[in-house]
Amino acid sequence: MAKVLLDTSVWIEFFRKREPYHALVTKLIDDEQVACCGIVLAELMQGAKSEKELTVLDDFIHVFAFIPETPELWATAGKLSFQLRRKGVTIGLSDCYIAVAAASEQLQVATLDCHFGELCKPARISLYPL
Repeated sequence: MAKVLLDTSVWIEFFRKREPYHALVTKLIDDEQVACCGIVLAELMQGAKSEKELTVLDDFIHVFAFIPETPELWATAGKLSFQLRRKGVTIGLSDCYIAVAAASEQLQVATLDCHFGELCKPARISLYPL
């Protein structure tokens, strides 16, 4: 089965045990379909509420497949952000990076952030249905 890159927004709902996201992410984890990238992990750690939460997040590195980070991916994310801004669309660099990282591995992105819809065509990604 193909892996899915989970955006921070989906992880937040999972950790809050909000349905249907908790069940969906649990199934993806059980089926070993979850992929992650460093910026998502960093965002989750930044928002951690306790040392216990940080400890759980530390395990991500050992549990999930991580997309290899390269200078080329960051450059592609920067160019994507530049191109979108020239068209009057402002999307944060971290989301541009998540999109190009997913595209580099041909992964779908699971997200609750509606602006990822604007990234589908220029980043050549598809969204995982939630």
